[in-house]
Amino acid sequence: MRVDHPSRNTSGRKLGDDAAFPGKGERDVDGPRERAWPSPREVLCWGQKLWGVLVSSLPRNLDDLIACPQCDALYRAKELAHGERSSCLRCHTQLIAPRKKAGMIIIMLSLSIMILIGGALWFPFLEISRSGFRNSATLIDAALAFSDGLLVFLSLSVLAMIVLIPLLRVMLVLYVLTPLVFDKPPRAHARPAFRLSEALRPWSMAEIFALGCAVSLVKVADLARIDFGPAFWMFASVVVIIMVQDRYMCRWSVWTALDEDRA
Repeated sequence: MRVDHPSRNTSGRKLGDDAAFPGKGERDVDGPRERAWPSPREVLCWGQKLWGVLVSSLPRNLDDLIACPQCDALYRAKELAHGERSSCLRCHTQLIAPRKKAGMIIIMLSLSIMILIGGALWFPFLEISRSGFRNSATLIDAALAFSDGLLVFLSLSVLAMIVLIPLLRVMLVLYVLTPLVFDKPPRAHARPAFRLSEALRPWSMAEIFALGCAVSLVKVADLARIDFGPAFWMFASVVVIIMVQDRYMCRWSVWTALDEDRA
């Protein structure tokens, strides 16, 4: 009868293998090891390195860069000839579009807008007649139709968006462009004035008011006779001229001219 010695290894492995390599012969009783997260010092070091890479990849001269106002895509601007146009590749927004004598055309259109707005405030806007009764209303009367109680703030807002803000933008454009067109140095605070004019552009809603009037007149036409006064056609002309003026405006050219004079 064969008896194995207690110190003899019958599995064919050397003694001490399981002690030297835990987990090779038997499962680790402590379970899976936890993941070691980086320390705040290491994260800060990585962030500084990434920031350095980003800064080093930027061009040294930032004066010739232009950003798309719609999608914020960044491009390197270059001088274009009159009639050429540069657009955003992502959203196709017009970025640079210099036109010949565009400054003088914008000044003439701005003066026309001021004259037409003054006439639209003075002459009758609409005339309504039914059963022998006739009533007329000016543009201010139409804007301040709801001027009772808390609605007075709404009426004042409508008046500001369809009359005051477009008129203020035109005056700011004249203040900025008139010296540049006649080869004179820009006036004081020309850059903030042009920046304010661009900031007020989304709040100029003359075309929205004209569209709302057209929809309302279609519904009222079956109830009474409606005649358009001179102010209606003046205000419609203002809407069209504002669109043409924005078409001729090359904002990159204006900012470039202001920067050159400041330098």
